[in-house]
Amino acid sequence: MILRCTKKLLDLIEARPRDLGTARAGDDDWYANLLWLDRRKCLLLAHAGTLFSVLVADVRKADLLPIGRLVVGTIDRALDAENLTRGRFGKLDPNSVELATTVSRTVLGYMNEMARYCHYAITAQGGFERIDFDSLNRQLRRELHLSRYAQGFFVPIELAAKRSNAG
Repeated sequence: MILRCTKKLLDLIEARPRDLGTARAGDDDWYANLLWLDRRKCLLLAHAGTLFSVLVADVRKADLLPIGRLVVGTIDRALDAENLTRGRFGKLDPNSVELATTVSRTVLGYMNEMARYCHYAITAQGGFERIDFDSLNRQLRRELHLSRYAQGFFVPIELAAKRSNAG
């Protein structure tokens, strides 16, 4: 599994350039961004090919070391919550997560849009203590995203559901 991390996240987990993989970008990569929402660190994960996403609330540096355990466990729980098979995005092994830098400005742009959505949702619900993060994650995966492709838009959960098991 390739996990493409933003500089903020790489700095937090103290990943050095020699720790980073050089794999070519692909639709099966996962992207990870460190966000500050309601004065708390959060981790936003998104699958490059579908934008199937998961927001992990209130993370600490210790939760991220090693990062594979948190990321794979979180993705597996999200797939279970959506009644999707765990092999949907290939074999996800917490011990074989390869860190890399982000390469797709398009995916990062969508993730910025998701981050704004999360910020507004948390604010509208009265803050971190009052929001239902399971519900927020379900909503994130059902948000309509504009696209330059034929239909003009897509919904992440629909793209994920159409994928055959890759693993």
